[in-house]
Amino acid sequence: MSTNRLKNSENSYGLIAIILHWLMAITIFSLFGLGLYMVELTYYDAWYKGSLDLHKNMGITLFVALMLRIVWRVVNITPRNADKSASKFEVKAAHYAHISLYVLMAVLMISGYLISTADGRAIDVFGLFSVPALPMSITNQEDIAGNIHEILAWTLILLSVGHGLAALKHHFINKNNTLLRMIKVQPSNN
Repeated sequence: MSTNRLKNSENSYGLIAIILHWLMAITIFSLFGLGLYMVELTYYDAWYKGSLDLHKNMGITLFVALMLRIVWRVVNITPRNADKSASKFEVKAAHYAHISLYVLMAVLMISGYLISTADGRAIDVFGLFSVPALPMSITNQEDIAGNIHEILAWTLILLSVGHGLAALKHHFINKNNTLLRMIKVQPSNN
């Protein structure tokens, strides 16, 4: 496989960006669904501890993927806007929506970390390594971080749905390749 297909070009996202995008999208929606399921469980439900552990493990893994994605975005070029008819407002709105998605993901994951480590215990990640708790905590840290986590999770899902609807608008109404270039690497001559 050519390394040209791995990296972004002026016309397309590269394979690494595409894979990170879709793996993170699937993981975020999976974590959201798992979170909705978890809050309905009681301490005595058979999968209470298992669902919490899985949610924490996937959350930490997602945080690592987010950091890799940010680094990859910084070291790669950003493809040109595929919608030549977009107004300056639309271009700016899309830019700030992307930044908001990154910030929301980071703060959401940090709030999850603060919930999980409020009791001072580290988070064991799939038995491979542990993420230590902070040496101090605040009163009601678990509850405060939990409320923030819930609000941010809903906000991230709603913004992600809007992001997806915008991509569909570009594909079906504007008839440009905005969506296609996040599905597969596009030829250089677009």
